Amino acid sequence: MCGIVSLYNKRQAPVQQETISAMTGVILHRGPDDDGFHLEENIALGFRRLSIIDVEGGHQPLFNETRDMWIIGNGEIYNYKELQQWLKDSGHIFQTDSDIETILHLYEEVGTDAPKHLRGMFGFTIWDGRKKRLFGARDHFGIKPLYYVETADSIGIASEIKSLLELPGLKREVNPTAFYHYLTFQYVPDPETMYKGIYRIPPAHSFIVEQDQITLERYWDVHFQPDEGKSFSYFVEGTRSIMLESIDKHRISEVPRGAFLSSGVDSSSIVAMLRTFEPVKTFSVGSDIPGYSELDFAKRTASFLGTEHHELVVNAQQYMDELPRLIWHQDEPVADPSAILLYFVAKLASEHVTVVLSGEGADEFFGGYNIYREPQSLKMFSGMPGWMRHSIGSLAEHLPDQVKGKNFLIRGSKTVEERFFGNALIFSEEMKRRVVMEDIANSSSYVSPYSITKEIYKLASEYDDVTKMQYLDIHTWLRGNILMKADKMTMANSLELRVPFIDTKVFEFAATIPTKYKIANGTTKHVLREAMKDFLPAEIKSKKKLGFPVPTRTWLKNEFYQWAKELIFESKVDNLINKAYVLYMLDEHREGNADYSRKIWTILVFMLWHQIFIEQRYTFDPYVSPNVDLRRKKNSLQHIG
Repeated sequence: MCGIVSLYNKRQAPVQQETISAMTGVILHRGPDDDGFHLEENIALGFRRLSIIDVEGGHQPLFNETRDMWIIGNGEIYNYKELQQWLKDSGHIFQTDSDIETILHLYEEVGTDAPKHLRGMFGFTIWDGRKKRLFGARDHFGIKPLYYVETADSIGIASEIKSLLELPGLKREVNPTAFYHYLTFQYVPDPETMYKGIYRIPPAHSFIVEQDQITLERYWDVHFQPDEGKSFSYFVEGTRSIMLESIDKHRISEVPRGAFLSSGVDSSSIVAMLRTFEPVKTFSVGSDIPGYSELDFAKRTASFLGTEHHELVVNAQQYMDELPRLIWHQDEPVADPSAILLYFVAKLASEHVTVVLSGEGADEFFGGYNIYREPQSLKMFSGMPGWMRHSIGSLAEHLPDQVKGKNFLIRGSKTVEERFFGNALIFSEEMKRRVVMEDIANSSSYVSPYSITKEIYKLASEYDDVTKMQYLDIHTWLRGNILMKADKMTMANSLELRVPFIDTKVFEFAATIPTKYKIANGTTKHVLREAMKDFLPAEIKSKKKLGFPVPTRTWLKNEFYQWAKELIFESKVDNLINKAYVLYMLDEHREGNADYSRKIWTILVFMLWHQIFIEQRYTFDPYVSPNVDLRRKKNSLQHIG
């Protein structure tokens, strides 16, 4: 787990050492153990290392036998031993036992097809001195981040946006279209970012930089292939087998390991299966507000599984104290309150281990979100002709809000493509136009969120509604919210997060499970629950998903109210946001007239991000490593003016 930076000068001029050093230094938290650089002709590679595999010999950048190819990489390749042996048999000579060096020799052997052979999480760049080009790729599902920007002089690629912001002359401007999508999704969907001109390299894509331009190409895609001919027991046994194999692969490291543990089946399953291989240290976090903590469940699960358990309770003041710095770590606004609790549990874990396993991805792959049950509950509408469904919806829209079943009729009148934008739908289009300023709400920058989802749904047109929802979430929610916060909040603590559910082999099997076995017996991810029943206590097997619940609803009425009000007044976003309406929502929420907590939080996170990155009212000392000097770390964020 590391941080990488690549820079290509389009004017064929040498890259300045101070530029690549600044870009690399600002992500020291991703790799406090080591740094490395390679400058040649018009390119530069910069690297920060968190030592996990080949601790002594895995210094990067790494080079091939003839020193005309160099690589920097972030992540872990879980099948590197098999690839390494094949490449050695083919005549390649290795300098180290590093998994990243394996990618370099693989590229020599198969060229740009190299990413197709990799099983793991990765973002890497190779300087091919023979062809005078940069080549690289991002992993299949987007576990590891990778961004790029093009300026008049350069093309930059980096693990974090803050590295690209160090490029001389790069303007910090809000991408208005991304801002509108953020109000819908609570994150910015691929390939845009909240910064004008900065983009994500999408998951399962490779890139080539040569002849002064960057081109992207997809090397893999998600395909569901349900096998209706297999029995339920086949899928239960297969799920158990593939997950045990994946967890065994994800154990590879030369440093201590542990696992996050909440009260749900996902993280509990990871811990239970990991426990079959080795003793496990587990880590949990919760709030001090009753009803917003899963610590009791987690503690009982840890006791049942026999782990060495550690937990942390976070209150409103602790949450508030860390919030600005953690938004700096996120690079972009992501309005998921649980991201901050994830930071705290990662901080706790980093005091004991360097690698931690977690349960992300189980819901998307095995059909776990409660919303996936909706197509079943709306089945009565599926046989109706379209005109009848829309007539029912139109009539329901005019019913008083207090009429029971109004929302059911409205949602039933719509197709899944019309009603489902993923696991978060913050502002409707109607409310969005109240939140943004009128002159820009009617501008050409204002783009419907359907522009994001319709292209994804088009690729999933042959699937049933539940599978369509999974497909959409894999391409939006998983990469834009779940994996983004997982990477940034753990790397803020120099902690490597591994996600055994999000594995190509696991997905290939999960993609064959029919919907009738995923949503069944009144529950979700039915196959996974049955596969884990011999590993887990009974109360966990059937427990509903909660994740890391955060009491922002309560805090915005009390502890956060004054802070929120001051932030709304102070933030220089008057050209984007109708502050009067946001203040109205805040007061209505405080008085208990409506629950606007998610909407308010979405706006507040954006405003704080804007203060940090656009207004630059905060500074952060990147050379304070989270695991080196905790006293300096505490005071490293300073507010300016």
